[in-house]
Parts: sequence; structure tokens; C-alpha cells
Amino acid sequence: MRLFKYRALVTLDPGKTGRDYPSGTHSLVVHASRLDDLSCDKYFPAVITTDDQAPLHEGERTVVTVTVAADDAPEFLAAGQTFTIWGETGGHGVVSRRVFTDGEPS
Repeated sequence: MRLFKYRALVTLDPGKTGRDYPSGTHSLVVHASRLDDLSCDKYFPAVITTDDQAPLHEGERTVVTVTVAADDAPEFLAAGQTFTIWGETGGHGVVSRRVFTDGEPS
């Protein structure tokens, strides 16, 4: 599987669990629709990190790097694509750009 990293603006739903999520959390999943077929969707296990390694707070907008390991990630995630976040808390986000593919700049 190929590794893809995306920059995104995310917001975790306010007050659902009342906890913070550490930068680098693996406990949240990204759910996105296919770019060319909105009736097709996929859940991506993700690693979500902040630039300053500060935790993600529910109810706050945060710029993050989302890392997914999936060969078909570019079919679902691209600049401007919206997605939802699933896990112990929910949320939503929008991709600003892809920054890495398999550790190499895109």
C-alpha cells in the first residue's frame, strides 16, 4: 500500500466526549466519497497530526496533516474534497492539498 499525506482543516464535534486527542492519534477514521462518483465511499484508517504537536480539541478548527495508507486514496481525497471523521468523536474537514506520496513530496 502507498502512503499519502494531505493537509486539511478539521473540526471535531464539540462536547461529544469531552476529551482531547493527541497529535498523531490513530483513533479516528476519515470517511470520504469518491471524487467522480459520490455514491461510492470509503473509510480510511488515518494518523492525524498537528504541526506543533498540540492535541486536537473538540469544537476547534485545526490545520492538520492526515496520513492514510491506501493505493486508491487519490480517488477519494484531493484539494477541496470534504470528508467526515469517525471514531470516539465525530467531525468534518476539507483537504487543502496533498503533500506527500510514499514519503516523497507530491
